Amino acid sequence: MASKGPRKPASPIGRVVLCLLITLLAGAIYFYINLPAINPHDGEFYAFLIFLCVVYIIVCFLTTAGSSLKQQIIQPDGKTVKTGWHFLKKNCLPVLILLAAALVVAIVGELISLPIFRASAYRDLLTVQTGDFAHDVAQISFNEIPTLDRNSANYLGDRQMGTLSDMVSQYEYSNDSTQINYQGRPVRVAPISYADLIKWFTNRDRGLPAYVVVDMVTQEATVTRLNEGIKYSYSEPLNRNIYRHLRFHYPTMMFSTPEFEIDEDGHPWWIAPRIVKTIGLFGGRDINGAVLVDAVTGASQYYEEVPSWVDTLYTPALIMEQYDYHGTLINGFLNSILGQRDVTITTDGYNYIAMNDDVYVYTGVTSANADQSNLGFLLCNMRTKETHYYVAPGATESAAMASARGVVQDLGYTATFPLLLNISGQPTYFIPLMDATNLVKSYAMVNVAQYQIVATGNTVSDCERVYVQMLADRGVTEEPGLPTDQGEAQGTVAEIRTAVLSGTSWYYIRLEGEDVFYAISAAQDEKVIVLNVGDAVTISYGLPETEGDPILTGYALTIG
Repeated sequence: MASKGPRKPASPIGRVVLCLLITLLAGAIYFYINLPAINPHDGEFYAFLIFLCVVYIIVCFLTTAGSSLKQQIIQPDGKTVKTGWHFLKKNCLPVLILLAAALVVAIVGELISLPIFRASAYRDLLTVQTGDFAHDVAQISFNEIPTLDRNSANYLGDRQMGTLSDMVSQYEYSNDSTQINYQGRPVRVAPISYADLIKWFTNRDRGLPAYVVVDMVTQEATVTRLNEGIKYSYSEPLNRNIYRHLRFHYPTMMFSTPEFEIDEDGHPWWIAPRIVKTIGLFGGRDINGAVLVDAVTGASQYYEEVPSWVDTLYTPALIMEQYDYHGTLINGFLNSILGQRDVTITTDGYNYIAMNDDVYVYTGVTSANADQSNLGFLLCNMRTKETHYYVAPGATESAAMASARGVVQDLGYTATFPLLLNISGQPTYFIPLMDATNLVKSYAMVNVAQYQIVATGNTVSDCERVYVQMLADRGVTEEPGLPTDQGEAQGTVAEIRTAVLSGTSWYYIRLEGEDVFYAISAAQDEKVIVLNVGDAVTISYGLPETEGDPILTGYALTIG
């Protein structure tokens, strides 16, 4: 049998095709794992291009090691040398040009996007209006005040999962909750997740059968079971992973972190805000609409104007980043570094306020020195990015938390990050106080302007009653005088409404069998704060100037 001769080297075209195939395979694996957007405004896109170029060059070296790489160059002096540069020029010149172009574009794009060259554009990323706190921020009733922070809500959600014997062995709480308004109440919602990879493999056809809702007011956690499970989530390792699902359907779009929400019917969705770069090549990060993904079916649609039930289009981190540009670059880049005239920044931390069926993010604003006093605070609508700045000199959130802890230091309670409320027209930090098990045991209210005014109570209503009285005692609010013409009404409370007028909290009470309302402010009689429908009361009121007036002004209240 004749022996085989030496293998002939592959043709140049064959080597190029082989290199391209291997490079494409490596690129497909890279793309599947890292999911870069095919978008020149995405820095990861250039990393992807550079990776492909490097892989091609390495493969080309390896596949030509027996031929072109061993070629020798004869120099004028008669000596022969091997040269890698000659090899690269001969075999990889187009790839080298692409690699150099990607590096140059990425570097130049980064430079032209720096704030030093585009200070005014960065400053104008966020439009900030000055507002009137007492007028804009209505005093919310007790059944709307969130009493939990994110960590406490996640703790309650995880504990609730542990009570479900049919789920706890296969699923776990995801600890990835989103605060939304659901049917008029502030809640946190989170999907459950597979307990491990084996549990995913055995349950993937069914999907995730439930999500968890934590009421931020009542502190009640419930598991909502679904008729059809959630197929698309973070806990899916392959194609149904929410990131991978979005990238395959929208390869050129850049996305912020998708947030889990439910609509008013309780159906689960993923909200994926679309990121756009508006300054230079990589600068001016902003949001332009979102892709809504049905968490059950995977059906998706891009909305430039998202539906009104969506609450989390903009993230607190993005709003704070844009305000920091606005506050630091207000008088140009050099002033932000040297003189720092009128330079302001956001404080460390944020919280949420539910108003008008929207979720607002709150954060304080302080000077560039970051001292222990705030100049004011921001409220930003997380769906529309409408942002208002309120002048309210006073304590920072951390100082208010320390002040609240000082009142209950003997109990060892910890203070959560404050929630900003309007109490009797006063900007007020509301701070739930928790024990070592992350359960809320008490509440504190701290006046923003005078943070030595601290009231505590075992219930929200008790805390507010003490706080309102302290405001009156310190002369922060005024108690109106008594009317000379007086009347008195007795009966059972049928209806209670609340409003803030000229910075004062008013309670409108209708008794059973009557058509008129008796209006009493908390400053006139703090007992009105704890009044409930069904209570028997006696109301002293001033006689109206006009007969048949539907609203009578009260000034004293007796319950029982």
